[in-house]
Amino acid sequence: MKKLTLSAAILLTAAFITPSITQAQSTPGLFDGKTLNGWKRLAGGADYKVENGAIVGTTVLNSGNTFLVTEKEYGDFILEMDTKIESPLSNSGVQTRSHFDPAGHEGKGLVYGRQFEIDPSDRKWSGGIYDEGRRDWLYPVDLNANAKDAFKVGVYNHIRIECIGNEMRTWINGIGVADVVDTVDRKGFIGLQVHAVSKPEQAGKKVYFKNLRIQTENLKPKPFPKDVFTVNYTLNQLSDREAANGWKLLYDGHTSNGWHGALLTTFPTHGWEYADGVMHVLASAGKEESGGGDIVTDSLYSAFDLSFEFKLTPGANSGVKYFVTLSEVTKGSAIGLEYQVLDDKLHPDAKLGRNGDRTLASLYDLIPSNKQERFVHPIGAWNTGRIVVLPNNHVVHYLNGVKVLEYERGSKEFKDLVAISKYVIWKNFGEAKEGHLLLQDHGNEVFFRSIKVRRL
Repeated sequence: MKKLTLSAAILLTAAFITPSITQAQSTPGLFDGKTLNGWKRLAGGADYKVENGAIVGTTVLNSGNTFLVTEKEYGDFILEMDTKIESPLSNSGVQTRSHFDPAGHEGKGLVYGRQFEIDPSDRKWSGGIYDEGRRDWLYPVDLNANAKDAFKVGVYNHIRIECIGNEMRTWINGIGVADVVDTVDRKGFIGLQVHAVSKPEQAGKKVYFKNLRIQTENLKPKPFPKDVFTVNYTLNQLSDREAANGWKLLYDGHTSNGWHGALLTTFPTHGWEYADGVMHVLASAGKEESGGGDIVTDSLYSAFDLSFEFKLTPGANSGVKYFVTLSEVTKGSAIGLEYQVLDDKLHPDAKLGRNGDRTLASLYDLIPSNKQERFVHPIGAWNTGRIVVLPNNHVVHYLNGVKVLEYERGSKEFKDLVAISKYVIWKNFGEAKEGHLLLQDHGNEVFFRSIKVRRL
């Protein structure tokens, strides 16, 4: 092996560790490495100090979430830093374009805004995007499972955050983690969080931030991995990145293009509306096919990634079906694999079936969804469903970005479940090579929007 000279080795090492935003490019004054000038503490009572060129936050028992925030506000920027958290019992984050409500949190003060999550727990959601004090999780890292191991506990990790226009993207140690297109907060402060703790063993834990660099001009986005899912809150629109990666809108916000009745050659003349950005199932008799009937896509799909937003009214029942062939003989709704859309608390169907396999986000009558209540948005609010069918027939259901079930279509386990379900009367149920996508009319008022699909 050819030996390096000492000077060459030093240059090579410097090139490796130098942050990608250089000192010349960065905006001076974010952190001088010695003092907390330009920063202020908000909300809780956790402690912040400067030690050996790093900002060090320390947890305090029974304190609320505490933030060290910039006195200056920032709009578009690229922010990079190195961060370390010493214990998996801790939690932290970096606020972006955030704000403060002095009257919030019962007068203790409330910081709110999008946060780069630092989560060393077993779920490994570091790099995900959380809306602190407002909307909860925007991008759980279940949406990008390949990035879950990017963050390491007890050592410094290099993080990158891009906030350009309506888009926020995150990286950890060079690995792209999350991509959110949002329509709120065009500017605000940057903040470093020390999370609240309530157990003695969580107190006194430290989180470190150093080598903070921010660029606010001549911003050039870093290439982001093609297959990482984008959470897009711009209604019925695709981002440039989504369009480039093959996503297509299945509803344009104002026409029925691409859809027809399951038992018709055209779109139903009654029972549905498709105006003002919403595909709307009108209430009828509360039974399958009691209104305008189910609608299906004109196109057929085999391997695909489907995302959709839905809103339920009290007691409502609907569903999103896939691999719908329209060849089965049935008196009710068309037959297919179904992502259940249901008010679990008020609709009786939630208590039928086996082990909750007819509840929200379940594979209807086959596999129950494993979901936590905190990730289910209330009736009258919008939820986001996602169905991924890989070319190898592995299928995943998500609800609001959290994986709630997975299975292998056509496997022995799948066939065994079909054999004890309502679907046993149909030969090779759910195993078609391709099929339509379907929105169900179950006679209840339900709303859909931002329906998009990518062929895999």
